[in-house]
Amino acid sequence: MAAKKKEAQELQKIVDIDRVVHEPARLLILSYLYVVESADFLFLLRQTNLTKGNLSSHLMKLEKAGYVHIEKKFVEKIPRTLLSLTKEGRKAFHEYSQRMKKIFRELPG
Repeated sequence: MAAKKKEAQELQKIVDIDRVVHEPARLLILSYLYVVESADFLFLLRQTNLTKGNLSSHLMKLEKAGYVHIEKKFVEKIPRTLLSLTKEGRKAFHEYSQRMKKIFRELPG
């Protein structure tokens, strides 16, 4: 019985992960933004190989969660969208990566 309880506790760690971060496309976006101060939309578009609509949709979800700051401006009459992680986004990504490392370390075998 103790083994089943421990197994359930281990599975709960996976259930409790941040689903906003865990989605593969958003995890990829957050990974790129984590290592830079900011990036423009076209850079992320090329790096992630997502479509414009797909990237925009994921960025809106990340912005709604408070993880990404989106700044739109014009540079010599050309629109430019700059993206950066918020303090909360940086913290969420770091906590997610630490939690996943711990889960994988504790797997049997």
